[in-house]
Amino acid sequence: MPTPDSLLTRVRAEYDEMPGLRLTLAQACRLWQVDAPTCEGLLDTLIRQHFLARTRDGAYIAVPPWQERPKPQNAKLNPAATAAPPLRLPA
Repeated sequence: MPTPDSLLTRVRAEYDEMPGLRLTLAQACRLWQVDAPTCEGLLDTLIRQHFLARTRDGAYIAVPPWQERPKPQNAKLNPAATAAPPLRLPA
């Protein structure tokens, strides 16, 4: 069986090579030929590393690079400046 590090590298490569890849746990197990607990551990590790995210329906997707950027430190928003104008409904 491959080492955990080589499996993580392989999973990252698959997601990098196929933008938009969306896998369920069962699909990921079949693709990488690992048992469910091992696969779940790999996917959970990549979620903690902010490389993957889990959708509401349980699929695993790559996190877009723009979401990985750290937020500016010491940024303070003025609520009045960021408030949207009131919604006007047609009469």
